[in-house]
Parts: sequence; structure tokens; C-alpha cells
Amino acid sequence: MSLFKETLEKIESPDKEAMARTREKWDGLVKPIGSLGFMEEMTIKLSGITGKTVNKIDRKAIVVMCSDNGVMEEGVSAAPQVFTRLLAESMVKGITGVATMAKYAGADIVTVDIGMNGEIKTPGIVDKKIANGTKNLAVESAMTYLEAIQAIEVGIEIGDNLFSEGYDILGTGELGMGNTTTSAAMLSVLGDLDVAITCGKGAGITESQYLHKMNVIKRGIDLNNPDPGDPVDVLSKVGGFDIGGMCGLFLSAAKNRKPIVMDGFISSAAALCAIKLDPNVRDYIIPSHLSQEPGSAAMMEVLGLSPMLTMKMRLGEGSGCPLAFQVLEMALYTLENMGTFEEASINSEVLVDMRED
Repeated sequence: MSLFKETLEKIESPDKEAMARTREKWDGLVKPIGSLGFMEEMTIKLSGITGKTVNKIDRKAIVVMCSDNGVMEEGVSAAPQVFTRLLAESMVKGITGVATMAKYAGADIVTVDIGMNGEIKTPGIVDKKIANGTKNLAVESAMTYLEAIQAIEVGIEIGDNLFSEGYDILGTGELGMGNTTTSAAMLSVLGDLDVAITCGKGAGITESQYLHKMNVIKRGIDLNNPDPGDPVDVLSKVGGFDIGGMCGLFLSAAKNRKPIVMDGFISSAAALCAIKLDPNVRDYIIPSHLSQEPGSAAMMEVLGLSPMLTMKMRLGEGSGCPLAFQVLEMALYTLENMGTFEEASINSEVLVDMRED
């Protein structure tokens, strides 16, 4: 637990002066003020993270936390549990959706077994297994409190190591059948929202299975009575190891003053857990896209974040991260290479700040 506590103690608020300098830099470029929207906002946010007005994200990695969930015993997913392992093995082969997209974006993939069911000996999968999956949250706590802390510390350790190796930015990804169930449960508790708002059909289930899934989540929450004031308690009772690991990645990024990209619904459940632990973490997160999973819009509202893209995606795996990397890289390039009003011999005083609309 010492790594967990030390990390929280080292998280600070962003550099407001650096953000102001980058905003002023954008305002001097030859365009209507504020007209590049999120491209401007994300680079301003990045300056607050690093304390610099000139930033690069040359080395990029997406960390994929792989874990199984005991709640699969309740029939909450159309896909069998073995898909978690099969997809993890495909991840290191480079043939999954996010692995393919990461290649195009020039990002590395780090595949982590944080709690898959069974003995996994596949070369390339990082062994950080806490247990052979969580327990069935509809019957008992998904994990112990100490296991929840351990999952978070796995993420912190991996994040710290990658940043020390010179990575400029990380993305958060996951693999785990049943993890839309755990994510919806966490959002219901931490966001004080009805399960009908937070729960979706995940990888694809029938209407009757969907109603059953909602009832399973409600039963798990009622049975375990997680404390919304203690995000670790919520994680331990109705969450998953993958969510805990990604929570640790978000905390590590904030501690190391590095940007981290949030993928979709499951990734955002981990972000919510991290932000509840320290609200300053929000300022280090770059949200990639709005997942098609029904609870995602509510999740964004609870998080106080706005995604840069709406792509009707619900793949998971971290698939929104390569897209966000490319948008951010283009924004940074534009900031450094676009001409100024002075160079274009244009008087900018007549322009209205579009950010005030």
C-alpha cells in the first residue's frame, strides 16, 4: 500500500502559467481566436501537465490490462470467458483492433495479465496476475480491499516504469469479458445513477439478457453495499482487476506529470475511480472518444470531461487511444508551424474570441 499512498501524496495541480502562455501563443496565430477548438484545448492542457509550451509525444504506448470477471457466471455476456485469453494472445501477435491501429499511429502495446483465469505463459504478455479472475459480485465482493489496492499499484508500477523509460504519453486499454457489467456497477455507485442509465448491452446480448444484466448489477450493489465515499471499496466490491490497473495508470501519469489518454466506457470507469481518489487527476487525462455504450454520456458528465471524437465505437481494448494520439500530434504540429497574424500582416484586434460563444 506504500506505493499507492506515496503516489497520491505526489500528485499536484497543473501549471496554470504554462497553460496561459500556450493559450496566448494560439491566440497569436493566423485564425479566428479559439477556432480550432479541442486542438487548442488539448495542447493547452498538455502545457499544464508538463509545464512547457513546446511539447512532443514521440514515444507512445497503450497499456492493455487483461482480466476475467467472476460475474460472468451470471450470464451477463454473449461471449464466453475464454475470449479474454484468446484476445490477449492475439494482442501480442499484433492482430487485434487496437494493436493494428497502434501500429499505424506508431504506438507500442503493453499487454498485461493482471487477473486472467488460468495459467498464461504466452511470450509477450506481462505477468502481473493478482488472481484467476475476480469473484462473482452478485454473490460476494469481487475482490478484497487489499487486492484492489494491489491492482491499482500494478498500474502505478507499470506507468512509472514506462515513463522512466522515456515514454511521453500512455493510453489505457483493457480486455475482459463481463467488464461492461463491472464498469456500469462502479458508475452507478460513484455517480449515484440508476442502473438503467449506466448499463448497456456490452459485446452484444438480447433484450431479455440485458434486463437480466441490470438485475445482476442491482443485486451486486445491494448485496455488497459499496461505500461511494471510498472508491477503493467500490472497486473491491463491484469492480475488476483491469479497472484497478487502469486506475493506477491514471494516478501514475498525474504523479509523473505526463498526459494519459482515456479510451471508452471501461477505461472511463477507471478514470472515475482515480479522480475520486484525487480530483487533480482529471487535469492529466485526455479523453479520446465518446463510446457507443449507453452509459458513456453519463460517465462523461460525472467525470467533467468532454471527448474529442464521436466515432460510434464500442470495441474497447484502448482503440480510441491511437486516434487521440494522432489528433494531439497534429495539434502540436499546427501550434509550432502555423503562421502568426504579424507574419500575415493582419490586424487581429477586430476578431472576436470564439471561445466566449
